[in-house]
Amino acid sequence: MFRLLRYLWPLPVSALGMLLAMLARISGGHWQRAAGVVEAWGGWPAWVLQAGLPFSGPVAAITFGHVVLGDSIESLDATRVHERAHVRQFERWGVLMLVLYPLAGAVAWLRGGDPYRDNHFEREARAAEGGR
Repeated sequence: MFRLLRYLWPLPVSALGMLLAMLARISGGHWQRAAGVVEAWGGWPAWVLQAGLPFSGPVAAITFGHVVLGDSIESLDATRVHERAHVRQFERWGVLMLVLYPLAGAVAWLRGGDPYRDNHFEREARAAEGGR
């Protein structure tokens, strides 16, 4: 039952991630399932990740619920532990992550920090991979 809830709680965000994964696939990218998470790379989303996102600039990967988009399979391999920490955050916070993540970035910025690097959720993900 608990496992089912872990998938249902972030389902709306995972659905958005699946839409983006489909965009990757139809625009020349690829996808795979790994440990209950859909990973997609290449195609149009890869171009967006490489071009850069607001507040973070270019990123190798991004998580939407149980879907991780990467610019390449190598990036997904390199960021898997970090991105799985974000999957667990979505399992914990569900759709609220769509508000909590940018709010944590704003709090970091208001405190004089970087809205991406000092974001509580990014710091938690870096800690999961053994970094700070």
